[in-house]
Amino acid sequence: MRTNINQIKEMKQKGERITMLTAYDYTTAQIIDAVGIPLILVGDSLGMVVLGYESTIPVTMDDMIHHTKAVVRGAKNAMIIGDMPFMTYTVSEEEALRNAARFIQEGGAQAIKLEGGVTVAATVKRIVECGIPVMGHIGLTPQSIHQFGGFRVQGKTPAAAAKLIRDAQALEEAGAFSVVLETVPAPLAKLITQRLHIPTIGIGAGPDCDGQVQVVHDILGSYTDFVPKHAKQYTHLASIMSSAIAEYFAEVKAGQFPTAQQSFAMDESLLAGLTRQPATPIHEK
Repeated sequence: MRTNINQIKEMKQKGERITMLTAYDYTTAQIIDAVGIPLILVGDSLGMVVLGYESTIPVTMDDMIHHTKAVVRGAKNAMIIGDMPFMTYTVSEEEALRNAARFIQEGGAQAIKLEGGVTVAATVKRIVECGIPVMGHIGLTPQSIHQFGGFRVQGKTPAAAAKLIRDAQALEEAGAFSVVLETVPAPLAKLITQRLHIPTIGIGAGPDCDGQVQVVHDILGSYTDFVPKHAKQYTHLASIMSSAIAEYFAEVKAGQFPTAQQSFAMDESLLAGLTRQPATPIHEK
């Protein structure tokens, strides 16, 4: 059985830390799932780390469904959460419901995530009422990057902090089962975590959230355009991959690959008659 929202809520009540990672493909999902991480987010961050866009904004529903399907096939135990792309849930509640349903019906996800607080609370409530679990996301919401004027820490003034608290409470009241706090000062994230009954999942929000989420390419060091301050690189896959690919390139050029170990044998006497016959020309009709 996959992890469900009741288990995630119980983890907060028990004081058990919650771990979430992003995944965008079958193989990575398999590896993350085998470790035992309970939540996998198919994030719209794939726009940057997989598709090479400068932001998450160009990502479409079709992009997200395509990658969600792959992750669902790879992970059998984790809850899979589909990230609602830019402007797919803000035009109308009807469109938001339709797109959320696509994640569940077509993608095979068990929940969706969307950005915003008070402004999307009514939409969250409607989606939840229709039977689709929702994870909220406040603080630095990447889809609003143009409005923020860049990747900036959110909630640093009393007024901004009060707004984030209201946003978090509105999401809880609307029925969200958890909320992501992104790039929020640690003391404010701690206060929000204490006030909510639902779990908070931090990314650049300090150690006192109920859980943590990271982009898998960041912690593995495979995305080299930049390293966010909130990310810790546990390894450097980019350099490991580069070395392996360079070695392969050199061996092919030198005629050292493939060897007999990577080749398939046969009884060469079976080719004796063929080697004495000229090749039959192929004529176009």
